[in-house]
Amino acid sequence: MPVFRLDDRLVFPPVELAEDGLLAIGGDLRPERLLLAYSKGIFPWYGDNLPMLWHSPDPRMVMTTDDLVVQRSLRKAIRKRPYRLAMDTAFRDVLVNCAKTPRPNQNGTWLIPEMVDAYTKLHELGFAHSIEAWDGDTLVGGLYGVSLGGAFFGESMFAHAPDASKIAFVAAIRQLHAWNIRLVDCQVHTDHLERFGAREIPREQYLELLAIALDEPTRRSRWAFELDLDQLEAASAATAGTE
Repeated sequence: MPVFRLDDRLVFPPVELAEDGLLAIGGDLRPERLLLAYSKGIFPWYGDNLPMLWHSPDPRMVMTTDDLVVQRSLRKAIRKRPYRLAMDTAFRDVLVNCAKTPRPNQNGTWLIPEMVDAYTKLHELGFAHSIEAWDGDTLVGGLYGVSLGGAFFGESMFAHAPDASKIAFVAAIRQLHAWNIRLVDCQVHTDHLERFGAREIPREQYLELLAIALDEPTRRSRWAFELDLDQLEAASAATAGTE
């Protein structure tokens, strides 16, 4: 199958034409294109010395907020309340840390400055959000993603302290559930996300779930936690896993 080259027009080819997940190259990162991409089950990714790459993998790694599994050791860490959790107080810092944090079997980063700028713009428009773990005044972990309707498209996370990103992730999922944002797009398989309850499903099934989620209103604003830590602990216990 061909790989399509995008121009200035706000259009994507049908995702069924993706070859091994790669659908198109080129284009730009203006907010309108990014939002259109996510609404069609497409996300951007940079490769070394390559133009912008647009992906729609099959199968797709997803979870619903009902699927969350919290392992026993993580529940113990949550009960100790080691970090202060927040939303949307340091969005760009979260992205910069995600870009700088080394990852196994990965040289460099796809989160180049142009991507940081683009997602920061989406954040300013109320569509992209960060979830942060703080140790005092030090940002020690977090994640970010894009929100449309009843879907949250997770992009990346980082941790500079034990369990920091995991605790932030659990808190995010429980708060999303309370807001009726139930579909979480994890994009591609990782063992890490599988342990939280994510699973691979056919792309066609993902697109059906996405269409339902997009019928919900978008929570377009600066986010802040409404669940307190006691509620988070209770929710985590209710979604307990074993080790």
